[in-house]
Amino acid sequence: MSARTEDDVIIGLEVHVQLNKLHSKLFCSCGLDYHNAPPNTHVCPVCLGLPGSLPVLNKSAVQSAIKVALALNCEILPQTQFYRKNYYYPDLPKGFQITQYDYPISSNGYLDIEGDQGIRRIRINRVHIEEDPGRLVHEGTIDRSKFTLIDYNRAGVPLLEIVTEPDLRSPKEARRFLNKLRNILEYLDVFDGDLEGALRADANISLAGGARAEVKNISSYKGAERALSFEIVRQRNVLRRGEVVVQETRHFDELRGVTVSMRTKEAEHDYRYFPEPDLVPMRIMTWVPDIRETLPELPDGQRARFLEEYGITEDHAASLTLDLKLAQFFEDVAREIDPKISASWVVDVLKGELNYRDLDIDAFKAEDLIEILKLFLDDVITEKSAVTIIRTILDYGGTPAEIISKKELAKVKEDVVLSAVDEVLLECDDAIADYRRGEKKALNYLVGQVMKKTRGRADPQDVRLRLLSKLG
Repeated sequence: MSARTEDDVIIGLEVHVQLNKLHSKLFCSCGLDYHNAPPNTHVCPVCLGLPGSLPVLNKSAVQSAIKVALALNCEILPQTQFYRKNYYYPDLPKGFQITQYDYPISSNGYLDIEGDQGIRRIRINRVHIEEDPGRLVHEGTIDRSKFTLIDYNRAGVPLLEIVTEPDLRSPKEARRFLNKLRNILEYLDVFDGDLEGALRADANISLAGGARAEVKNISSYKGAERALSFEIVRQRNVLRRGEVVVQETRHFDELRGVTVSMRTKEAEHDYRYFPEPDLVPMRIMTWVPDIRETLPELPDGQRARFLEEYGITEDHAASLTLDLKLAQFFEDVAREIDPKISASWVVDVLKGELNYRDLDIDAFKAEDLIEILKLFLDDVITEKSAVTIIRTILDYGGTPAEIISKKELAKVKEDVVLSAVDEVLLECDDAIADYRRGEKKALNYLVGQVMKKTRGRADPQDVRLRLLSKLG
């Protein structure tokens, strides 16, 4: 292994994932449908930590945690136990957080990602369960806010903490890790990533020659790349000035794209961990075989199947399996249309149009794409018209048949194309002369003129061949 340089980047992630597809919180019966509710309305004595209240563990949360751990190639530990993590913060009503410490659900896993130089295996130290704290609402940015409001609706929501080893070497790798992790969680159907706060990450980052900083409040994989890129530049500038990088906790301000200092970094002994006296240790190994049987096909397995079953390209298979809904959409289309053609149109055309409009695949119906592709393959519409129909549906709605009729997108008949070619040849003497002098762009101009006369309903390749035949 080569010696590290001053610029070596070392990143480890602590990812917090809400198990928000359960019916209740981790230790009480309060519901999880609080996102649009008024503040502090989904609370009870247990999640508020009132004196005399006792926690009752949500078994489904433990089962979901085991499912995630298995999907991340972790070892399930024979015994697991909850601890109290003691610290005071306004969003923690009990003055401690119920979490896991010496005996987590699982450890020693891994996740393979596309690294900067090929496939990278990112080791996972542990996956454990804990309760989510409440939510702090600041007026403006955290370092300039004049007051802070507290909403305890989120307090007690089942949370998984997924801790990696410091194996990531760039902000791009961190983004790819988080993106793939979210994809796996969606395939497992244990969380809804579109809900606020469903996936949050704390990043520990250091450069060789400097101390470690923990960056909190990263709420997306895109935000992770921005936060870490800023922090790398900040730490490099500190080292270049001959100063020392302080070990501290920093907050990522999404609006400004910067990290700001919050406090010096705590050590483990500061939290005074001790076993939670109101919850007994659990032995869960007997649950594992049945839970393993419920695991769905995961992204890597699905990608391999797409390659073998459909014969599509590696790039198309990788792109399709980045999103469970997109993969299902493709398979719906591929049942009716040649899979290679389906993959090309879904990934190269439809996905691009959706991304441009910041929409997901739910905005388009598989049956509409099937109808469009059948018309295109039957030579009823051109490729350009097919794209126009897709764009029109996304922007204004409607069915393919309605749009074809309204915009007159059906291909013109052969005699109309021949007539348009003859008219263009009579009208464009200069372009014909340029073509005969060897200027290739002149032919493109002539094709464009024919397309204009047919209002884009002719096949450009067919027009080109007819022009070449006439020009000799």
